[in-house]
Amino acid sequence: MDRILRLLQVLLLLAPLAAALKFDLHAVNSHESAKHERCIRNFVAKEQLVVVTATLDGHRGDGQTVNMHIRDAMGNDYHKPKDVYGENRYAFTSHADSAFDVCFESIITGPPQGNLNPTRHVELDIDIGADAKDWSAIQAGDKLKPVEAELRRIEEVVGEIVAEMDYLRSREQKLRDTNESTNDRVKWFGYMTMGMLVSLGAWQVVYLRSYFRSKHLI
Repeated sequence: MDRILRLLQVLLLLAPLAAALKFDLHAVNSHESAKHERCIRNFVAKEQLVVVTATLDGHRGDGQTVNMHIRDAMGNDYHKPKDVYGENRYAFTSHADSAFDVCFESIITGPPQGNLNPTRHVELDIDIGADAKDWSAIQAGDKLKPVEAELRRIEEVVGEIVAEMDYLRSREQKLRDTNESTNDRVKWFGYMTMGMLVSLGAWQVVYLRSYFRSKHLI
């Protein structure tokens, strides 16, 4: 029980520390946009809710266009919004245990307004699982007290941590099984190679002995 309370205290302390990722996105010509695409990668378990919040300064017609692309390593495309500015929220449910990328590209579409090197400032926030849910709406819908809503959120976070540990344990078991299977195959391959070499050596001795006898050399 004490360990659970300590874990809850740590989660409560770490919760306010989460902050959006901030960076500047430089605009380039359209034929160079693929090379200068800026991607942020994260990992998500299968059928988990993900909410991506991107806030960009600038406005439409300021000489640059920012496009986004949210995809995973399995080839699934979730969102491809064009000409993004202001605050934007995109939600999706993952199709597989996989890494996913949130990519940005900024393309020069007209003369820059007062800046020879046009940029857009981006603030990116990615919420996964329990953190992606609207707990204010859940609290209002289920008529929960603030403490009850926070405890339910922490319960789901702890459940996700346990599920992640189980997933890592299963991955470790699979890797161990693969390692042991590979070691067995290498061992039997070594035995077969040694047997073939011994058989070849014995055959050479018998062949050379019969050859020399036929030539009356021995």
